[in-house]
Amino acid sequence: MIEKAERPGEPQAASPRSAALTRLTSWLAAAAIIVSALVMTVICAAGPSVAVPSLRHPAAGPPWWHSLHLTVTFVTVVLWAAMALGGTGVIAGLIAIARGARPPVRALVIFSFAAVTILTVLPAAGSTDSLSYAASGRMAVLGDNPYIMTPLQLERTGDPVARQIPFTEIPSTWNNAVSVYGPVATGAEWTAAELGGTSLARITFWLKLEEALAFGAVALALDRMLRYDPALRLRAHLLWSVNPLLLWEIIAGGHIDGLAAAFGLLGVAALRTRTVPDAGTRLPAARAAEAGPAGSASRSAQLSLGGALLAGLLIGVATGTKAEYALFAVAVAWACRRSLRAFAVAAAGFLLTAGPAYLAAGTAAIKVLVTRSPGVTWDTMYQLFWRPVLGYTQFSASHVPPHLELVAYLLFAAVVLLVVLRWPDRVPGRPAVSPALALSLAWLFVTAFQRPWYDVMAISLLALYSASQLDWVVLTRLVAVATVYVQAIQSPAEPHWLYDLGQFDGAWLTPAVRLLAAAALVWFCVSGRRGWRSRPAEAAGRQPELLRQT
Repeated sequence: MIEKAERPGEPQAASPRSAALTRLTSWLAAAAIIVSALVMTVICAAGPSVAVPSLRHPAAGPPWWHSLHLTVTFVTVVLWAAMALGGTGVIAGLIAIARGARPPVRALVIFSFAAVTILTVLPAAGSTDSLSYAASGRMAVLGDNPYIMTPLQLERTGDPVARQIPFTEIPSTWNNAVSVYGPVATGAEWTAAELGGTSLARITFWLKLEEALAFGAVALALDRMLRYDPALRLRAHLLWSVNPLLLWEIIAGGHIDGLAAAFGLLGVAALRTRTVPDAGTRLPAARAAEAGPAGSASRSAQLSLGGALLAGLLIGVATGTKAEYALFAVAVAWACRRSLRAFAVAAAGFLLTAGPAYLAAGTAAIKVLVTRSPGVTWDTMYQLFWRPVLGYTQFSASHVPPHLELVAYLLFAAVVLLVVLRWPDRVPGRPAVSPALALSLAWLFVTAFQRPWYDVMAISLLALYSASQLDWVVLTRLVAVATVYVQAIQSPAEPHWLYDLGQFDGAWLTPAVRLLAAAALVWFCVSGRRGWRSRPAEAAGRQPELLRQT
């Protein structure tokens, strides 16, 4: 699947032994990714299990499945293996590309398209969030307010869709909770509910189709932006398009984060700079020859006002989907800090989309946005401190140490300051990418409430960077976090040893990985040692072709 090609500007031919090792790594990467995706597909196609919530078959059309009644042990263990195998495959593929492997991009795109299509027409897995989205969409269709009504209240009205929700299988945390997503997300949920009618399964299918289209849009956008750099283009497809972990969390799980990430990435990438001559300024003769087509005039970078407007518009939509994507608006504002006009235009674009969306949703949506508490997930790294040091031996809402969320946000602010000041700009011409990546990494690594599907916020941006040790940190962390959430529902049939192993994973192993990842992020910033690999064009002291096209 992965062959090394010799092209102009590509690495020189390696020794036979090195080339053989690169080919072996390439094939192992391809095999690991394919097997991981196949395992996930089989679990989804096998119907209701500990990973797939129970649904009624629709009268016609997708989602399709055939119930195999797989055991809790089998599903959990094979999904753990699939997560580890998929993450290992992506890392191996990145190593192969760094060593000069150049697989055909078309093969990766075809594989991604096939995997996305198959997972889309299968039932949702790995989470019950899609059922929550369906309930909110049904409320909107009926004229009720998902920011006021809860799914359990909808079920008590006798609604045929709500009566299909397996409330006994899903967490009570959202049975009695109102929607915490933005009005754009509610609009997407309303669309799915309109198309799905009175079938809960069909509504979840339309929800997954929306996420599949968003996922594909990100893949195409990354491919387009990196089309002039073969190594970066392949790396982006490995991190995003064929990454089994993202296929599971976004496509199989149907999480709304895919939609937010699509608008967020496009918005951040829309802010562009263009190089223009400085009027009335002359360069010394010795430097005039180096100025190129500009002659003897010096040149400076200016922000495109059209790009600033588009960035504000798109990020406004992303924030209207999930409020956390306001961090991207902060990144754009930081990138525009030296241009008041660009800042004003970007802010106007943001308000033109985010403002009307929240006003149309009403005061209830704004109240939820202001008053909701982010909470603390049970696999947070902070429990490594509260358990042995503070004496907390059990995690629950009532056993979280006082002011933990405040402490987490203070640390987040400190890490944000560090990464914004020390983070390198590896995407010249797109000045909002670096601060957006820095802010999203700090948010994901340090705050106390995180899920594995949240990571698309950072991975979509990381795909624009050249290879570094940060890739390994992000992927290893994602593998660890993903294993905690392979079970969508709690099952009384789970054996004690498997339950204990899951508790160890969520209470100790994954929190330790989270802590090490956060420490690595801080270390990269403080030391400046990130293991960046320069692009061939940069190493030669010239501007990459991609940037000249902008």
